[in-house]
Amino acid sequence: MGAVLGVDGCRSGWVGVRWDGTCDVLLAATIDELVASAGPVDAIAIDIPIDLPAGTPREAERLARRRLPGRASTVFNAPAAVVLEAPDYPAANAANKAALGLGLSKQTWYLVPKIRDVDQWLRTRPAVPVVEAHPEICFAAMNGGVLVDGKTTAAGEALRRSLLSAHGLDVEAQRRSGVAVDDVLDAAATAWTARRFADGVAERLPPEPRDEPHPAIWA
Repeated sequence: MGAVLGVDGCRSGWVGVRWDGTCDVLLAATIDELVASAGPVDAIAIDIPIDLPAGTPREAERLARRRLPGRASTVFNAPAAVVLEAPDYPAANAANKAALGLGLSKQTWYLVPKIRDVDQWLRTRPAVPVVEAHPEICFAAMNGGVLVDGKTTAAGEALRRSLLSAHGLDVEAQRRSGVAVDDVLDAAATAWTARRFADGVAERLPPEPRDEPHPAIWA
């Protein structure tokens, strides 16, 4: 099968899992550098909001939370597109309230540099299809139901490794500088979704385009 790339953010920048039957773990400071290091791939799935909303909150997050009973708090609202221009958190919070009617969480604000990195890279119009994924949704799809144990617990890590292995992703996930074990496992989970997207069998939340510019979370 052709290669695909799953991507997750980490402390040092980005971690990717390139999957073509075997798994290779890649690290880079920017998304552009990570994708370049992966070489040709059929699809990329990334755990970061893309297609940011302008005037209304995205439906994708609401549907994702419904898929994760007991774990819905792992899904953050995507910020309004205007937030990427904000110089600091107070300005970003005010801009998000003005655009979407919602405050901006500190967790989302800390993700803004990575969201901006991906947004700028997507403006270069990469030739490969790029979709948004959420690792907990990916793992729930693999498992046939939500994973109750958190990813940083021993039980949660063991189950995630087992699910990935059962689906053909035997990834070498170990702690290294700037990258946690769960970062690598999350990247592998999004690689599974990238493969499903390339094969035309991935599930889309929402099922049909309902927002502009049609944001969705895939699994």
